[in-house]
Amino acid sequence: MPQPVALITGAAQTIGRSIVEKLRQHHWRVAALDCDEDAIADAQNTWAAGDNEILWLTADVASETDVANCIQRIVSQWERLDAVVNNAAITNPVSERPEDLQFDFWQRVIAVNLSGSFLVCKYAIPFLKKYNGAIINIASTRALQSEPNCEAYAASKGGLLSLTHALAASLAGNVRVNAISPGWIDTGPWKSTTKRQSLLSNPADHAWHWTGRIGLPEDVASMVHYLFSPAAGFITGQNFIIDGGVTRKMVYPPET
Repeated sequence: MPQPVALITGAAQTIGRSIVEKLRQHHWRVAALDCDEDAIADAQNTWAAGDNEILWLTADVASETDVANCIQRIVSQWERLDAVVNNAAITNPVSERPEDLQFDFWQRVIAVNLSGSFLVCKYAIPFLKKYNGAIINIASTRALQSEPNCEAYAASKGGLLSLTHALAASLAGNVRVNAISPGWIDTGPWKSTTKRQSLLSNPADHAWHWTGRIGLPEDVASMVHYLFSPAAGFITGQNFIIDGGVTRKMVYPPET
């Protein structure tokens, strides 16, 4: 049986890196796309060194030409595409006040986080249909709850949730489409070498979660692997919140 092939965007570090590692552990071929050439070079020289079943692609998901060329390269290399994870994003959620937010910044966040995911789907769908494939969009709990001054990021991730169930309807019977909304994920040790940080160690931060700890990239990667497996064949159009219970937590104002 031919090895399945997955495309992961934003793949060179943090959650994307963990997803690549998880799928490779289960013998998937992986097309790993990222716009950060330095992070790709670091990955190729460290955790992914010598892995010939990873096809590294440098591209901007907000560029339709880049995306179309990447999909064509994947299919030319491996003659199939079974799954896509739209993980690439501008991840600094808190920016300026709405009245000070530069429109160019707003447009760039929407272009990468939302439009980029659509473009990847657009060009991948014809190949995914051949193999009853699957799409996973990495959204965020910030699509569901907010703090001040995160309008661009929240809007992009909220749009991604709507895109998820819209695509699930359009592709029903051919391609399953789901979303994952991570909460607080400690990505420090999964960053590229020059940006790497130790795991967060403040007990209060961990205790804030019902699970007693902050999330790890592996928590997201494990859900990706499950949703791509035959065991998840009856699941589509859904959003899976991975946040240690925080979005279900009743919060009261501090006592005065």
